Parts: sequence; structure tokens; C-alpha cells
Amino acid sequence: MQPLPPLFAFAILAMPLASNASAWDVWTVCQTRRVLRDELPEPAGAVRLAAARREWESFQILVRSSEPVRGVTIEPGDLRGPDGYVLPGAAARLYRQHALYLSKATFRHPDFRPGWYPDALIPFRHPTTRQPLADARFVAVPFELPAEQTHGFWVDICVPEDAPAGEYRGEYRVRAADGRERTIPVKLTVWGFTLPRVAALRTALGSPASKLRGYYAYLVRNGQRSTAPDWQQVDRQCAEMLTRHRINVAPPPVGDLPIARADGTFEVPSEMIVAFRRFVDTYHVNALQLPHPKTAVRDPVAEGEKLRRWLAAWDRAADALDRPGVLFYIYLKDEPNDPAAYAEVRRWGEAIRAARSVVQVLVVEQTRPQQAAWGDLYGAVDIWCPLFAAFLPESAARRQAAGETIWAYTALCQGTPTPWWQIDRPLVNYRVPAWIAWRYRIRGLLYWGNMCYWEEVADPWTEPATFHTGGGFRRQVFNGEGTLVYPGREVGFDGLVPSMRLKALRDAVEDYDYLYLLEKAGRAEEAERLVAPLVPDWFSWQTSPEAYEQIRHKLAARLIADATF
Repeated sequence: MQPLPPLFAFAILAMPLASNASAWDVWTVCQTRRVLRDELPEPAGAVRLAAARREWESFQILVRSSEPVRGVTIEPGDLRGPDGYVLPGAAARLYRQHALYLSKATFRHPDFRPGWYPDALIPFRHPTTRQPLADARFVAVPFELPAEQTHGFWVDICVPEDAPAGEYRGEYRVRAADGRERTIPVKLTVWGFTLPRVAALRTALGSPASKLRGYYAYLVRNGQRSTAPDWQQVDRQCAEMLTRHRINVAPPPVGDLPIARADGTFEVPSEMIVAFRRFVDTYHVNALQLPHPKTAVRDPVAEGEKLRRWLAAWDRAADALDRPGVLFYIYLKDEPNDPAAYAEVRRWGEAIRAARSVVQVLVVEQTRPQQAAWGDLYGAVDIWCPLFAAFLPESAARRQAAGETIWAYTALCQGTPTPWWQIDRPLVNYRVPAWIAWRYRIRGLLYWGNMCYWEEVADPWTEPATFHTGGGFRRQVFNGEGTLVYPGREVGFDGLVPSMRLKALRDAVEDYDYLYLLEKAGRAEEAERLVAPLVPDWFSWQTSPEAYEQIRHKLAARLIADATF
């Protein structure tokens, strides 16, 4: 499809930056795209951003020089707005972009070109304590810029919920050890509405904090680490990172909850409900995955009454939790691909649904049977989660009409026009699924690998081919598949480091919030008219990052006109 013509020259303006040396180039990018190491400078200019309250906005600062430049660093300035309100520069989160060399394309990627692809984001400061980082393999700043290479920095700015609407202005400075510098004017327009504290789009991207434990065990086995980290601090850092990106945090392991009582009933203790409430409120969670009932019930039919008592305990817990927007669900089955798996889903799903519990059944499967001989799963599933490649609009609409919910699952999707999620795919691919999802009233997004599938590489910081299929000559590469984060120990702390892809996904979740607010206000048809040119159908979408920003600005204008958010 042809990209829509841009309405706003918000990304780069043709105005020179202040300079006291001419040996290097500094420019900025605000679109959802990567700039590779061999790309040449663009016109220098100011940064123009716009955001709602509670929204994160980002921009990139790119540097390139004909000669090496020592000690490059970024100094964020305060942004001053209406009534003397200040967005402190110290509150911005800055990163240096770390690139991986990709020599081989992800499977079925005809437009691939080898090169250095920026992805991991090395923080300037510890993400939780905000203290400088030290003793790291990779350091954000000061950075030694090599000659004839383009390198980037990422800037994240969050708009507080009490920020007055209006224009905020300030400057960022790029400095070098020899005293040269560039000044970047930054203008941020704060729109007069606020995103919901809890994201509208439900997400199930796994538990990277729990997955990290396996990675540290690997390091110990290979002699790269002798002691375990402070897991309480690691869990907190990972949870805070996910919350900043509006991604659901997986609850800590709940053991044998609910607890079996002597009288045959089950109970979630009150202290656990208090802990759940604190967890939900702290991390703005909108969905809780519960343990599979097979932890307590072997046969859902023969032990039907026991299953109902088990579910009733969660019903009472949900009522006591008193957070109506939080979904309780069981991940019943992942991709049932044979008659036995279909029979298993029916046996468990029908029994759970017959109990009329608040607990819903999620199955990763399309809404039409794979094989007629297997039968169907209707009546056994509350939440259908088809792969993007297996989404069937008409069949999905029938399930929605029956009161069921559709989520979507992005993974591999070989040979199908979907917004693939690999490092060598366009960065906007991570933003597209939310727009497609809202168009079809998809209410959740699932991803595999716990965001850190590093099992197939020894060093995630240098080896991009995180997933392979098949064997021999059929072995195919998927660069970055199953990953959205990197191990933080290489940059000076125990925990996780975000990627540029995770930032684009965060923007997608925020985009969905815009659409949800309009839908909630009874203006879904109006939003539909704006979204339709971006995603005419499930398998086609605009590839231009500017196109999404155009429509985002139009959505914002309508929300501002409502003045109720």
C-alpha cells in the first residue's frame, strides 16, 4: 500500500542546530523506525512531540562523524510549560542504542539487507535506583563514536497526569569530550485528556522475571557467575519495566492456591487477596492468569463437584479483590493440533464454563475447527487466541456475537502477510497489531518466550538468531523471535533491558487506549472511519510510520473536543 501523505512535519524540521564545530552531524527522528549504522545523516532539526497525560513519548538522537569523536554524551534539559509547570530533564529516561550485526535474513524476508540493526537500549542510569551504572560490559555514555558510523540514542519522556495542557519547550545538548556540542530544541504539546491508568488492551507476554532465573542458572553452570542476584530486587525491576510499557505483569507463583479445606471446599486466604490487590494496583494489571485446575482436579467430569468448589474459591476471591476490570482466566491449552488435544479442551472447557464462574477459559486456537473430523470447540472456550495468520474475520465475528472474546497471537506466521516480529522487520510492525486488533475488536495480545527466549544463543547481546526451525538445509532463522528484552547484567545491573521493539509495542498499547476512549464515549464509528485507511483488512496495513502519527493526532483532536477524559 502507498503511505498516506504526512500532515505534520513533527519529526524533523529544516532548521539548523547550534554548532561550534563542523566535523560531526547530529539529527533527530521521531517516527517509529530504525536508523542503521551505514545510513547517512538527515537534515538537522528540532524535535516536536505531542502526548496525552500518562503517555510516554520518544525521540531518537543520531550522531555521525567523518572522524572519531570521544566522550559523546546527552544532557536532557527541563521542558517548561503553562503556569510554570516543569517536566524535569532528570525525569526523562535516556538510552544508547546497541546494534547487532545481522548477516542472514529472517525466513522469507526478501527486502533484507545485511547490516548493524539497533535494538537493545543501554540505560544511562539504573532503571530503579536511578543511580549511575558501573562495571559494565556495555556502557551508555560517555560513548566513543567511530568515524563514518551512525549511532543513536533513545529518549523517553512521560507526561505526568497533573501536567497542564499546552506547549512545553526546552533543549537537549549533545556534548563531546573536546568541548564541541549541539543544541536540540524540543517542543512537547500536552493534550487535554488523560490515558487510563490501566491499559485497555490486555496482554499476556509471559513472565520474563521468572525466565531470567533459568538464564542465571545457565551462567552459573558455565562459570560466568558464582552467586545468585537479589531476586526480590530483580522481580521489582522487571515488573516496573513492564508497567512503564503498559504490559501486564505476571503474578508471582501462587503455589497450591486455592487451598483445600477439610470440609472439601477451597479458599484463597485473605492475606493473599490483599497481596493480589496490592500487586494489581501497583502494576496496573488488567488480567490475572490462574493456575490450571488440574493442580487440584484430575478429571473435570468425574470430579465435577470438586472443580466447581475450586472455581467458587476464585469467584469469592474476585469479589473480595473488588477490581471489576481485572480478568481472571486459565490458559487451558496452547495450539491444540490433534483430535486428542481437541477432546481435552472440550472436556475441561465445557466443565469449567458449566460452573458459570468468573474464571474464563483461554485457548490458543482459531475460531474454526482445524479438521471437521475433530469436532469443534464451541461451548468450551471463552477467549479465542488465534495466530495472526489463522485469524478468520467472519468466524471470529460469530464467536463475538455469542459473547466470547478474541485475542491475537503474533509468532512466526510463516508465509502469511502479517506484521512479523523480528529484529530485521520494520519497527512499525510492533505498532501495527494494536490498530488491526481494535478494528476487529480484539481485546488482548499474546506473545511467547516470556519476552526473553535466549536458549538458542550463548550471548543475546551479540547473537541475533534467537530462534531456528527444522534441521539441515531446512533450518530457518528468525532474528530476535521470542525476545523483546536483554539481560541487564551486561550493562551493570541484574534485571532486564528494554529494546526498541518493546518501545514500539508500548506505543501500540497507548494507541489502543486512544481508540478505546473514543469507543467508550460512543464514538466508535467515527474512530472506524479514521482507522480504516490504515488497516483496510486483516492482512493489509499501512507501512508508513507517519501514517499512524497522522491518525493518532486526529484521534487526539476528537478526544480533546470531548474534554471528558
